[in-house]
Amino acid sequence: MPQGKPESVPDDGLTTRQRRNRPLLIVHTGPGKGKSTAAFGMALRAWNQGWPVGVFQFVKSAKWRIGEERALRVLGESGEGGPVAWHKMGEGWSWIQRPGTEEDHAADAREGWAQIKRDLAAESHRFYVLDEFTYPLKWGWLDLDDVVETLTARPGSQHVVVTGRDAPDRLIEAADLVTEMGKVRHPMDAGQKGQRGIEW
Repeated sequence: MPQGKPESVPDDGLTTRQRRNRPLLIVHTGPGKGKSTAAFGMALRAWNQGWPVGVFQFVKSAKWRIGEERALRVLGESGEGGPVAWHKMGEGWSWIQRPGTEEDHAADAREGWAQIKRDLAAESHRFYVLDEFTYPLKWGWLDLDDVVETLTARPGSQHVVVTGRDAPDRLIEAADLVTEMGKVRHPMDAGQKGQRGIEW
């Protein structure tokens, strides 16, 4: 897009302002690092616009103290920008499945999705981060048809960002903006675990 101008403009009857302010369904997927980080960067922009922000984390443990949560909570309570609601779905999960606990995690994911549906219907937030949401879809814990239909038919001007590896094709096809994070090199390839200030 040279100089921020679209290469073509559809004949859809919308004004430039209406087209510019269309609510977006965004997907950050792929094997590379940065999917959640980019989504939280967008959440900061939304907060700065005064928009209510809702974060729903699906696989990170409720016990983890991640930097984005602390920063956005402090900002949300600052009286400047928009309010921030942060939800951790159950006890968290890992993209490496652990035996013996799958049904509990599936139930937590279903409960989390039910809350998102209620919030979308009530237009509770203007900007949503559904962090690591591709995993409950990949594992079959949530009905993909229901998810795609709900996200594409959401009312008002609610933006939604979904993060996680292996986003289903139907979700990608329904999205307005899809970014695939590629991996060229990662410290884990050399046996290094995640570190403070980089991963959390």
